[in-house]
Amino acid sequence: MELTASTILVTGGTGSFGNRVAAQLARFGPKQLRIYSRDEKKQWEMQRTFPDFRYIIGDVRDPSRLAEAMKGVDFVFHAAALKQVPSCENYPWEAVKTNTIGSQNVCAAAASAGVRTVVALSTDKAVKPVNAMGISKAMMEKIVCSQNLFANGTVFCCVRYGNVMGSRGSVIPLFRELIARGKPLTVTVPEMTRFLMTLDQSVDLVHHAMTKATGGEIFVRKAPACTVIDLARVMAKKYAVPEHDSPINVVGIRPGEKIHEVLVNEYELQRATEDATFFTIHPEYRLPKGVVPRPAGEEYTSQNTTRLDAYESISALLDAVDDVESFL
Repeated sequence: MELTASTILVTGGTGSFGNRVAAQLARFGPKQLRIYSRDEKKQWEMQRTFPDFRYIIGDVRDPSRLAEAMKGVDFVFHAAALKQVPSCENYPWEAVKTNTIGSQNVCAAAASAGVRTVVALSTDKAVKPVNAMGISKAMMEKIVCSQNLFANGTVFCCVRYGNVMGSRGSVIPLFRELIARGKPLTVTVPEMTRFLMTLDQSVDLVHHAMTKATGGEIFVRKAPACTVIDLARVMAKKYAVPEHDSPINVVGIRPGEKIHEVLVNEYELQRATEDATFFTIHPEYRLPKGVVPRPAGEEYTSQNTTRLDAYESISALLDAVDDVESFL
């Protein structure tokens, strides 16, 4: 799809994803790139790196502000969210107001403004959710993917991620900080597994969705995984500070956490197509020909994907993550 000379809006544009996707999109020469978020400090910091973008203070909870920001926009990347599991467990209604109601507001504003394509960012925690963040994002997926059930000039779709390496609030920046300070690395459950995807790969998934979406799909990028104990051991060795030791402490699972991430559940696999890199989960109302039924109960999870356990393989992926401190 043609991004050159288009106007693009990124909600939650000052977050980890927003920074990276903005940098990538700027290479296409859009007419204007709008960064929509509620944090003026992060906007000021981002503006020093990207002074040519237009920065809009606003909240996805505010429909009228979204309507103003959406005027003349061609493409929307909806990344605004409350994504920290513990805070959403403590304040679930806040998660609903941002992740669910806020997403409905984005969809309504985009449709009214005649936006061409909306790509909304989701998470593995929306699959068979066990916490407030996942439940609120599962409803976000339903809202976004239902938009093309009826005649609508705007194409709506979702992309779904597992763990994005180096993103703000994720475990890799946390481990780096603990190692630098000589503090123990805190591991919840040693056998817990997590997908490993770089920020650039997550942006690539968005580009794929923009190119392939016809409306109502959820796109998933395949990725390897490792156990959190293996990740901790590799990072303790790779980033070791000579004067510090970084022991590993097992602290137990947090409220709302899963042992393994699920990116495509057994019901979705029955209406999914795939290639070497991506799954496309098609909406029930637009099933393509040639979908091959899967064995009952089969899922795509961090437990059954390609498992990385050698130092070299995990270390190589860590090398692919750019300066993670820039996302703190």
